[in-house]
Amino acid sequence: MPLLTRDLAIAAQLKKRIERIAPLIDFRVFGSRARGDADEYSDLDVFAEFETVDPQLAKRVSDIAWELGLEHRLVIAPLLFSRDEIENSPLRISPIVTAIRAEGVRV
Repeated sequence: MPLLTRDLAIAAQLKKRIERIAPLIDFRVFGSRARGDADEYSDLDVFAEFETVDPQLAKRVSDIAWELGLEHRLVIAPLLFSRDEIENSPLRISPIVTAIRAEGVRV
């Protein structure tokens, strides 16, 4: 299976598992795997936007990503933001959010 196809399949599994615990506003793969310049040791960067993010949600998403990563022998690095952070805080123009918007692949 080509890398991007495999990555998108894993990301889709992650999205489905996350949606069981909280509704998502946006979910994307970004970074080297989205750009297509990853190597076999690159992590899978995922962006998840929720209405709100609290420590409990962040922990649950981290645990889900870790478990799925173990299943696929892949490090999954979730980056979580709330709608307010994306729309109203200085983060909306940060380099990471700008990169996610530019290169992120929606799942």
